[in-house]
Amino acid sequence: MLRLFALAGSRPFGERVAAALGLALSEHEERAFEDGEHKARPLVGVRGADCYVVLSLNGTDGASANDRLCRLLFFLATLKEHGAARVTAVAPYLAYGRKDRQTKPGDPVTTRYLAQLFEAVGTDRVMTLEAHNLAAFQNAFRCETVHLDGRALFAERVLAASGGAPLAVASPDPGGVKRAQLFQERLETLAGRSVGGAFMEKRRSSGAVSGTLLVGDVADADVLIVDDMISTGGTMLRAAEACLAAGARQVTAVAAHGLFSEGAAQAIAAPALARALVTDSVAPLRLPTDLIARKVEVVTAAPLFAEAIRRCHEGGSISELLGDLPR
Repeated sequence: MLRLFALAGSRPFGERVAAALGLALSEHEERAFEDGEHKARPLVGVRGADCYVVLSLNGTDGASANDRLCRLLFFLATLKEHGAARVTAVAPYLAYGRKDRQTKPGDPVTTRYLAQLFEAVGTDRVMTLEAHNLAAFQNAFRCETVHLDGRALFAERVLAASGGAPLAVASPDPGGVKRAQLFQERLETLAGRSVGGAFMEKRRSSGAVSGTLLVGDVADADVLIVDDMISTGGTMLRAAEACLAAGARQVTAVAAHGLFSEGAAQAIAAPALARALVTDSVAPLRLPTDLIARKVEVVTAAPLFAEAIRRCHEGGSISELLGDLPR
């Protein structure tokens, strides 16, 4: 028996996943106490069930990423406590992916600690979209992981909007070159023509970002700057300005997760970015409604998650779902 739960904060996304699966969300109760503590429990039987719990781990004004993580962990543990045969954490956006290695003395490796927390409460599987560092994500977990790829959501839409114009895919930093290359290859396969590539120099120290070198040819092309997330938007804007200075016709930001934290509205509104393309992995969007209408396109990831859940439940192939995309 498949049970699908969606915790507060991701219920609209969970409802879209449920609709794509052709089933109703399983009922549960959530209570917040005056001192900030929280309780959640299923209102349906879960003994022997294959349970999936949807919650994106982005911080919002009402709940930090830590709050959401704690709620998800406790609910997963509760399902196990009451006899669920298998529990899967469905976190469209998975927090703490950016700190996956030590770059300074005494640094944490938070990605690994996150994995240990999920495993400690008995999580059987973690499913997410576009992890910040795929290798680090897969290596951190000892339980099963399912990584869904944003290329499957964006590539055809990007091609349809291009109208046959020359295209180039750029990474806003050296660390994202592999992601950009794979997106570039996906576009070339679908379009049957060459797509250019480039990447931007980027150095970060104590929160300050520097580096202005753009490597690659983007002249006369519509450039897609591909990343896993847009937070403040500063990285995307720097890369967009560099691409325009190198002769690009226009620049689109493409990212699975539209976190849109403080300062993002100014970056997205800047003339250097023609538009931003994101999924609904994070909600609500922290941008003014008029800016979203003018410059942000949201692609739903719910059908992709629904099909991944279906295949996990029935023993189907995730690789076939993603079109055997190279990793």
